[in-house]
Amino acid sequence: MRKPLIFTPITRIPLVEPGDRLGEIIWNAIIDNHIHIESGDILVITQKIVSKAEGRLTNLASVEPSSKAIEVGAITNKDPRLIELILSESREILRAVKGHIIVEHKLGFVCANAGIDHSNVEGNDKEKENWYLLLPRNPDKSARTIKKAIEKRAGCEIGVLIIDSHGRAWRNGIVGTTIGVAGVPALVDLRGKEDIFGYKLRITQVAAVDELAASASLIMGQVDEQIPVVHVRGFPYKLRGSSSKELIRKREKDLFR
Repeated sequence: MRKPLIFTPITRIPLVEPGDRLGEIIWNAIIDNHIHIESGDILVITQKIVSKAEGRLTNLASVEPSSKAIEVGAITNKDPRLIELILSESREILRAVKGHIIVEHKLGFVCANAGIDHSNVEGNDKEKENWYLLLPRNPDKSARTIKKAIEKRAGCEIGVLIIDSHGRAWRNGIVGTTIGVAGVPALVDLRGKEDIFGYKLRITQVAAVDELAASASLIMGQVDEQIPVVHVRGFPYKLRGSSSKELIRKREKDLFR
């Protein structure tokens, strides 16, 4: 019988600033929340605090739009300076229509606006409306760094996910999605396993980290909840080294483009 899967919000995390040691901040919050870290536990962390700690804030006032950005800005009715940021973070524009731009991010996944965010973002001057937050340059590396920092203090093996909110093809609404992973299987391969009637599965691979991301995102919220980290216990699969690249479908097998 499987153990219960338990999600616990970690509160009392201060507003993160560029240069902050995120592993130390999260560990202090774990202690303040009276959580005892055990082997196999997982920490799910919102991208926002990782990007902030890594200094990924950009002010539009410092951006000079290219001719391409001006062209796409006219199509999408978006600020050409924002479009320039999106282009700088993207491999390819997949769709550009009024109000929307969908791209393939440099990290390989497909998302709106290259994951560039404006909610819960505040700069260090009066021009609050001009500040935007870019995704971490290497979310897997960021996850590994936090994992190592927590493990050093806890004395046991854990997993770490960095998540963001993405839309999905053919469905409305956003959902928590993993963009960085350390120590947790991104995909769980069930091919060859038997179901209750003895039928061997042939195709099923579970995006386990995205299932965790979506669940944790419900707890984190999207507005003013101030819960950027969720502690997870009872993950039903064995921890292992992995990469977010496991989740990226190869272009030749992508039926949605």
